[in-house]
Amino acid sequence: MPSGLLSVVPAGVVTGDNVRKLFNYAREHQFAIPAVNCTSTSTINAALEAARDAKAPIIIQFSQGGGAFYAGKGLENKNQEASILGSVAGAHYVRLVAKSYGIPVMIHSDHCAKKLLPWFDGMLKADEEYFKIHGEPLFSSHMLDLSEESKEENIEICKKYLKRMAPIDCLLEMEIGITGGEEDGVNNEDVDNNSLYTQPEDIWDIYREFTTITDLFTIAAAFGNVHGVYKPGNVRLHPELLGKHQVFVREQLKTDAEKPVWFVFHGGSGSAASEIKTAVGHGCIKMNIDTDTQWAYWDGLRNFYESKKGYLQTQIGNPDGDDKPNKKNYDPRVWVRKAEESMRTRVVQALQELNCAGAL
Repeated sequence: MPSGLLSVVPAGVVTGDNVRKLFNYAREHQFAIPAVNCTSTSTINAALEAARDAKAPIIIQFSQGGGAFYAGKGLENKNQEASILGSVAGAHYVRLVAKSYGIPVMIHSDHCAKKLLPWFDGMLKADEEYFKIHGEPLFSSHMLDLSEESKEENIEICKKYLKRMAPIDCLLEMEIGITGGEEDGVNNEDVDNNSLYTQPEDIWDIYREFTTITDLFTIAAAFGNVHGVYKPGNVRLHPELLGKHQVFVREQLKTDAEKPVWFVFHGGSGSAASEIKTAVGHGCIKMNIDTDTQWAYWDGLRNFYESKKGYLQTQIGNPDGDDKPNKKNYDPRVWVRKAEESMRTRVVQALQELNCAGAL
């Protein structure tokens, strides 16, 4: 019989009640699960391989731009059709291979601003169609990022979607307060600093309203988070605020539950290990990672090119001789694999920093 997390949830894609069990187990055992933005089968494989090697769960997530890239940049995307197609195709691919890696996997969609709701609607339609056949949604969860709207509108729109998602056991992640910086075409580099810090009253308003519908939701609260990687000292994170939010909600509920809220950490790339540990200690069960894994993927390719430069200038002819072929070096399966291996190493690092490694 398996022990650890695999005694609680199965290997393969988890949804609904298994997501509840996964997040509760993470909260109880003081770890968070990295959510890795993926844009191809190659990046998906690297993330899954890392989680398998680290004996940990993983979240594969698709952004609107990542979904469009997955489908092919040659496709038109005026009405988000390529983003829908690519995200749905990516979800089906993860479902096909996840169980073979022997780990629990969640499939998630990342930031969806108000202007991108057609993308969200398309994925949700695919969830509902999948549910009719299989009794569970295609995706484990989706994120609505309406942080640019008023709190009232943010909650109202989220509740509308929650009422649609609850019957198919699909979790909603929402954002309150703004994550600074720029990622995937969403630019918040010039926002007021006060918007980077969520207030405890906001968390309670969301928790109170959402729990009238379902408990399958997470909150990405802002505590100074910024997308991207910046020089040390340029970003001031205050993950201890999450602890204050938990206390406030606990007092309103008059409950003994120490951490009633499932929190999400956005802009995790470049964060100090101490900041990550503090966030996890206050009920953060998911952390997004994108910038660092993008760099790692490129770095693997760059290092391979530098080490094999003399063998990558022509199809024939290299330092070993003018008539020597170079196919074994420029074959995509060689240099793409080097990128995957480098990304795998970075994801393993994230799993270790989040105390997630060895959870199985």
